Amino acid sequence: MKKVVVLFVFVISMAFANETMAQYNTAIGLRAGSGNGLTVKHFIQENAAIEGLLYTRWKGFLVTALYEVHNDISEVKGLQWFYGGGAHIGSWNAGNHNTPWGDRNTSYTIIGLDGIIGLDYKFTDAPINLSLDWKPAINFGERGGFWGDEVALSIRFAF
Repeated sequence: MKKVVVLFVFVISMAFANETMAQYNTAIGLRAGSGNGLTVKHFIQENAAIEGLLYTRWKGFLVTALYEVHNDISEVKGLQWFYGGGAHIGSWNAGNHNTPWGDRNTSYTIIGLDGIIGLDYKFTDAPINLSLDWKPAINFGERGGFWGDEVALSIRFAF
C-alpha cells in the first residue's frame, strides 16, 4: 500500500511539473472528514490545480481526481475559494454492518462524478496549507445515487 501511495504522488508531481505563480506549486497532506486519507494538490496554471485523493470510507477505498479553479479573496492574504469537478472509482461496504444501505459482507464497486467547492488558505510564513471543502458525488451502478455528505478538512505541507 505504501508503494502505491508513493508512486501516485510521484506520477502526479512529474506529470504536471511546471512553474506557476500560485501561492504554492504542490502540497501533500492528510484529508479528514466523512472519508479519511491522503491528498495531493498541484497547480498547473496560476489559478488552476489538480487534486488527487486516496481515502477510505464505509470500509472501502476510493481514488478521486479533481480539476479545481482557484480565485483570490482579496480581503485576506493567502485565502482563496475554489470550485471544480472530477471523477472517482473505488469500493464500499465490505463487511460493514453499520451502513444505512447495502447487504452485509457485500462489496460494491463505485464509479462516479464529483463536484467540489471550498476555501484554501496558505500561511505566508509557514509551508502549511489548509483547505475546507464540500465534495458532493453522483455514483453510478448498483447502490448508486447522490452522496452530498462529504465535507472535509485537508492539512498539507506546501512547497
